[in-house]
Amino acid sequence: MSEFRPYTYVTLSMKPESTPYVGVSFHTPRLKVSAGMLLSNPRPYLELRSSEADVHISTTGAGPVTDADLALARDIFNAAARYLADCECLYAEQSAQDAAESAA
Repeated sequence: MSEFRPYTYVTLSMKPESTPYVGVSFHTPRLKVSAGMLLSNPRPYLELRSSEADVHISTTGAGPVTDADLALARDIFNAAARYLADCECLYAEQSAQDAAESAA
């Protein structure tokens, strides 16, 4: 199997009379994920970071938790569970294929 090098890819698009767009793609096992509660102004946060970029997610307008914030948190939870399940499935398939190739 070929070796894939880790990387983080960040783009910024700014077009006249349009909202700026920032895209962050993490392709690294060195990604750090954390969550917690800010104590100075109690609100939850989720953070994804690498040595190249940080992404912080918190409540709407950094204010009180809203129904939309709860819906987003559930979407993040479900997407993370799906990502985990997909990674586990592919890892198991790759491990089985590697074992079969080693046995041959």
